[in-house]
Amino acid sequence: MENKKNVLGKLFFSTLYLSTFTFGGGYVIVTLLKDKFVDKLHWIEEEEMLDLVAIAQSAPGAIAVNGAIVIGYKLAGIPGILVSVLGAILPPMVILSAISFCYEAFSSNAVISAMLYGMRSGVGAVIASVVWDMGSGVFKEKKVLPIIIMFASFIANYWLNVNVVLIIITVAVLGVITTLINQKRGAAS
Repeated sequence: MENKKNVLGKLFFSTLYLSTFTFGGGYVIVTLLKDKFVDKLHWIEEEEMLDLVAIAQSAPGAIAVNGAIVIGYKLAGIPGILVSVLGAILPPMVILSAISFCYEAFSSNAVISAMLYGMRSGVGAVIASVVWDMGSGVFKEKKVLPIIIMFASFIANYWLNVNVVLIIITVAVLGVITTLINQKRGAAS
């Protein structure tokens, strides 16, 4: 990997850019993080990126900030966390501050309302892309248990209205058990 100062600079400006131009919440940024750090910079492998995203999604707080934390730590330790979080939170702070000063004008403006309404479709498409990317990664591994877990989690949440927190805890426990079993099998071989 490149020298640390260069990595920190790229990390800051990458998260700043992604945070500035990402509309629609944290799940939208997942695809953009993958595109930047896996596909373009080649700093993280795709499977590792999925693991980092899973950690970011499981932690409390905004997924964009959590994603910046785990990627920043992976790439540059504590300084990486600081610059990536700063890059991730600056744009929303500036934009929301500006909007709060002009709230009356924004709330009644028909053009702004139409623009925000139109952005919903784009956000839906990006979220569908994230689901496709992450789901296809599970199918590429051709492991039965993760595929069953993926479908069972969807069914439990969508049709059975099981709380997402319970699903996350259950899947985390299954992950720990599976890892321990695989480690014991590996040690026995």
